Amino acid sequence: MNDLDKKIDFFQQKARVIRRQIITMLARAGSGHPGGSLSAVELMVALYFYKMRHHPKDPHWPDRDRFLLSKGHAGPVWYAALAESGYFSVKELETLRNFGSILQGHPDMKRTPGVEMSSGSLGQGLSVANGMALAGQLDKKNYRVYVMLGDGECQEGQVWEAAMAAAHYKLDNLCAILDYNGYQIDGAVEKIMNLAPVVQKWQAFGWLVIDIDGHNFREIIAALDKAETIKGQPTIIIARTVKGKGVSFMENKSEWHGKTPSAQEAAAALKELS
Repeated sequence: MNDLDKKIDFFQQKARVIRRQIITMLARAGSGHPGGSLSAVELMVALYFYKMRHHPKDPHWPDRDRFLLSKGHAGPVWYAALAESGYFSVKELETLRNFGSILQGHPDMKRTPGVEMSSGSLGQGLSVANGMALAGQLDKKNYRVYVMLGDGECQEGQVWEAAMAAAHYKLDNLCAILDYNGYQIDGAVEKIMNLAPVVQKWQAFGWLVIDIDGHNFREIIAALDKAETIKGQPTIIIARTVKGKGVSFMENKSEWHGKTPSAQEAAAALKELS
């Protein structure tokens, strides 16, 4: 087994742990969003355990890479990744959505170590990421900015204003990741407000587009590495994912966008993820 194979084996194990944590914390909380959290697991693992430069014990390290979760309802996957990275104790995951918890229903930059932007109101993350990336260029810093968007979120007009601005200012230290799982709260994205042809749209706005399987670590790693080499334009990784990935009765079902599992359903899900 070569070094990359060893890393991927580790990433896959970490992804399984995080999926179990998502199910456990949402079942305990009784509210939250499993579908879009489960679809983003491999992407989050690759960012926090492979690509990003960050210091969990010093969340405000000036030269850190920045990550923003624009689709803030998927907070559980971010919280699990932060806990596994060492930003706070894994025990804190048991307090999701409790009064006084550092882990609220949507990310809160004033409460949670490692959270760069409070999110939940869709459509805003790319604009904030633009500002961080532009600041990095003006300050001659070499940090990179990563922002994860939802596909339903890309029905928001502000996303496309931000996309236009990022290309105009040649923000090559910016990498967006689209969690393209195909479903939103009301049903299939293509039926609610179709984004297709999504690759050509981002290209037309001046972005370098990398189209991948968002659950394949080799493709994710290659895409993140390539994005870092691009000069003169921002990059977006179109990650084709599965809503509710890893739990058979949740996969590709919009009703699991914002519905949490019962105790029995959670037990069944955890058995699948064992």
